[in-house]
Amino acid sequence: MQARNDAPACSLCGHAIPAAPFAREEDRFCCEACFLKQREQHDLQAERDRAYLALAEALVAALDAREQETGLHSQRVACHTQVLARRFTRDPQLLRQIYWGALLHDIGKVGIPDAVLLKQGPLTEDEWAVMRTHPEIGHRILVSASFMAEAAEIVLCHEERFDGTGYPRGLSGEAIPLATRLFAVIDTLDAMTSDRPYRKGLSFDAAKEEILHLAGTQFDPLAVEAFGAEEKTLREMVAMKCGMAPITMAAG
Repeated sequence: MQARNDAPACSLCGHAIPAAPFAREEDRFCCEACFLKQREQHDLQAERDRAYLALAEALVAALDAREQETGLHSQRVACHTQVLARRFTRDPQLLRQIYWGALLHDIGKVGIPDAVLLKQGPLTEDEWAVMRTHPEIGHRILVSASFMAEAAEIVLCHEERFDGTGYPRGLSGEAIPLATRLFAVIDTLDAMTSDRPYRKGLSFDAAKEEILHLAGTQFDPLAVEAFGAEEKTLREMVAMKCGMAPITMAAG
């Protein structure tokens, strides 16, 4: 049914709106039925998103338990990667994929044998060959879930290097997804500034120096540039992780 000439038409279903429009945006009108349907779909999407996030966090918790890891590395790099990603996109769906991909970057390690994953001391070359399969294992875990397709690609590529010397596919430059190139900088920042059994975490400035030094080899210069632009925020986040008061940087 088409709208009557003397009545506004719903911009979604095209039907005439017999009374005052239920919702209006500029010159577009919406009837009550379409408004309620949109609200229902929005609520369902929000519920799905919460369920997906809970699933992703449960997977990370399972990996942490297996690795006997009590830190929050995966959660931190997921949040910190968002800081850089928002310089390039405001698309909430894409940002959600980037968050999931960063959060689950090491999920493939659930498929690595305990003798390798939990080994105390250096790995042999054969053991490293096994360990290097974790991005592909992680990709296989996630790729069957259609709602995590882009996140799965981040997981697959998270050990690639900008100069092509990474693994598993030896990708280089822009062949590596931008989100993964941003993640690589954040992953190194968190790893270097975190305590390890064999060393204390380094300072933000020491990590920054290394990241700047590796621009163009391990890291995309564009990602390093974004890191520099967000230095104040990232510095404060690292200080919070280390239990220190945030340092106020002087202008210039």
